[in-house]
Amino acid sequence: MDEFGPLNLQPRPGRAWRPTARPVRLRAVYNRPAGVRHMLAALDLGSGKLVYRIRERKRWREFLSFLKVLRARWPDGKLYLVMDNFAPHKHAEVRSWAAGNAVDLVFVPTYTSWLNWIESEFAAPRYFALNGTDHRSHAEQGDAIAAYLRWRNARAEPKRDFAPGSVIRSWTGYKTNVA
Repeated sequence: MDEFGPLNLQPRPGRAWRPTARPVRLRAVYNRPAGVRHMLAALDLGSGKLVYRIRERKRWREFLSFLKVLRARWPDGKLYLVMDNFAPHKHAEVRSWAAGNAVDLVFVPTYTSWLNWIESEFAAPRYFALNGTDHRSHAEQGDAIAAYLRWRNARAEPKRDFAPGSVIRSWTGYKTNVA
């Protein structure tokens, strides 16, 4: 589980087929009267699918609301959520609700967000739904993200091997400088 954003309305450079010497001109944006949005997302390792919600803020209230969505989606058994140490994740109301609803909040150590598999999944929405676009409304931007995630989830496969063959999976490839 993690947050993706901020999703603001600005032209995003990206690659495109253009005639030689005729680059795409991006509009100037000096203010953002429409504000920003944030995507809260969870990766189901069993199916490989992403569950998400786009919200105006990313406080503990929005996070708790998202946890309730996840609990409703998987009502049976214990639910384990791996996440970073963002303060809203540790709010007293969130912890209390999680304890009473069989949700185990698992926090990765500080500065190790790369251990959370969902982090690598955020590159694709940025590349396929946001780069090279100039969305004029958050609804239009949300539709582009939703279209990509529907396509992605239709082709999702279970996540089984995290960093296969990497030194982080075994001590055999680990070398020390101990004399």
